[in-house]
Amino acid sequence: MSKVISTIQNFFREVRSHFNGRVCISLLVGLLFGSLVMGTAKAQASLVRVSGPSPFAACDVDPLTLTQFGELNYLNAKVEPFVAVNARRPQHIVGVWQQDRYSFGGARGLVTGVSHDGGTSWTRTFPHFSLCAGGTASNGGNYERASDPWVTIAPNGRVYQIALSFDFVNDANQAILVSRSTDNGDTWTEPTALISDTDPFVGDDKESITADPRHSEFVYAVWDRLQFDTTPPVFPEIAGPTWFARTTNGGESWEPAKIIYDPGTDASTISNQIAVLPDGTLIDLFVRFLHFNEGSTNPGDVALGIVRSKDSGATWSAPIVINTVESIGVVDLKNGVPLRTGDVIPNIAVDRESGTIYVVWQDARFSNHQRDGIVFSKSVDGGLSWSAPVQVNQVPTVQAFTASIDLSEDGAVAIAYYDFRKDTPDLNVLLTDYWQLTSQDGGITWHEQHRGGSFDMTTAPIARGYFVGDYEGLGHQDESFLPFFVMTNSGNLSNRTDVFAPLSDEAGDRGNSHEEINAAPQSLKERVESHREH
Repeated sequence: MSKVISTIQNFFREVRSHFNGRVCISLLVGLLFGSLVMGTAKAQASLVRVSGPSPFAACDVDPLTLTQFGELNYLNAKVEPFVAVNARRPQHIVGVWQQDRYSFGGARGLVTGVSHDGGTSWTRTFPHFSLCAGGTASNGGNYERASDPWVTIAPNGRVYQIALSFDFVNDANQAILVSRSTDNGDTWTEPTALISDTDPFVGDDKESITADPRHSEFVYAVWDRLQFDTTPPVFPEIAGPTWFARTTNGGESWEPAKIIYDPGTDASTISNQIAVLPDGTLIDLFVRFLHFNEGSTNPGDVALGIVRSKDSGATWSAPIVINTVESIGVVDLKNGVPLRTGDVIPNIAVDRESGTIYVVWQDARFSNHQRDGIVFSKSVDGGLSWSAPVQVNQVPTVQAFTASIDLSEDGAVAIAYYDFRKDTPDLNVLLTDYWQLTSQDGGITWHEQHRGGSFDMTTAPIARGYFVGDYEGLGHQDESFLPFFVMTNSGNLSNRTDVFAPLSDEAGDRGNSHEEINAAPQSLKERVESHREH
C-alpha cells in the first residue's frame, strides 16, 4: 500500500495544481496538441549546437511511460539549460541541461557541456544524478529521474553542479544532489545528498547553487521544500519554506541543511537563488506565495523578495519585498495551448564593483494584464530598497517570456528572453525568437541583438504546455555575453530541441510593425504548480 501511495503522490505532486482534479483530461489535451504540430525553422549559422544525441537512449527505467497514464518521454529533447563561465579563465565554460525530458516531470538525466576554447567546441559528460546516468545505490545516484540543473564555478576553477533527483514510480525517494569537478568539468565526483526524503507528503524543488566569488572554499545551495496535507484526493500544499546548505571547505563536506526563511502556513517560496555582494553579503532571491490555497486576489500575495545574510549564511534577515509578480502566463493565441515559461522564475545578477543588484522577471502590469512582458528593478543599497519596475522587452505588443540577466566585467547589463514578434497567422506554427538586450548605463537605455530563431515552438516537448525550460542560461566572458539557450529543431520530432550558444556577437533586426495581441490570463495556482517537478 505504501508503494501505491508513493506513486500516486509523486504523480499528484508533479501535476498537482496545474490540473487540480483534471489531471488526465488536461494532460491528454496537451499531449494531443503536441503530437499534431510541426514547423520548419533552422538554427542560425552564428550559433554552435552545444548538445548532441542522447547518451541515455538505451535506458528506460520508468514502466509508467507510455502505459498507465499515457506519459511520454521525449528522447533527444534537451531543455532548461544553465551556464557558468570561469571568471579567471573565460575560455572555460560549463553548461548543464535536462536530457530526454518526460512529460510529467524530470528527465532521464542531466548532461554537462564543457568548452575549453571559449565556446567554439564542446565535449559532453554527466554526473551520476540518475539511474540512466550511471547512478547506483552504492554511489548515491539511484534515482529514476533528474531535473532543475544549475552550475557554478569557484574562483579556484572548481565546478559544482546541483540537481533535483527523484523516483517517480517505485517510491517517493528524492534528494538534492551536488557533484563537483576538480578538472574543469571533464569528470565529476559521486553525488553528495544535501537533503534526502522518503516521505510522499514532502517535495524538494527548484534548487540552485552559487560559488562565493571571493572565497573558493564557500559554496551555497538553496531550494524550497514543500509540505502537503495528507487528505485525499487533492493533497494541498500547506507550507514551503526555503532551505539552505553550504560548504566551507570546497565541497569536501556540506553542513546540515536548514530553513532560512519560512513564510508560514499556506505559504511557500519558489525559485530561490543566491547572489553575493562585493562586501560578502548573501542575497537570496525568491518568489513568495501567501494564502496559496484560499483563492486570494490580493496582488501582494505573490511577490518577489529577498533575505540577506552578513555572515556567509549563518544567520538571515527578515524578508524584504521587492515588488509584486503580476504574470498571467503565456499561451499560443492561435490554438489556445499554453507554454510553460519562467512566469514565476526570476533571475538575479550583481555588479561586482558597485554592488548594484539587478533582478528581472515576467510581468503583465504594463499591458493592463493583457500579456506578459519582461520587467526589471535594481537596488543600489544592498537590497534594502528597490527601484520601480521598468518594462524592457522591445516589442511590448507581443508576449515576451523566460528572462535571464547577467553583468559583464565592465558593468554592462544584459537581459535575454523569448518573444513572438516574428510569428505569422499560420495555425500550424508558433514562430519564436531569442533576443538579448544590453545596457551600458545601468538599465536606462538598451541595445537589442537577435540571438536565435525563428524556430517553431510547437515542436517543443509538452510538459503542461510547450516547454524549453523554466529558465535559460546567460553568462559573460570579460566584456562579452554568452546566452545559453534552447531552440526547437522545427518539425524534427525525433530530436525536438537542442542547446545553443553564440560563436560571436552579431546584431540582429528588431522588427518594426507588430499587431497588438492580448493573452487570456491563466490561473496563478495552475501556473505555479506547473513548475513543480514531482
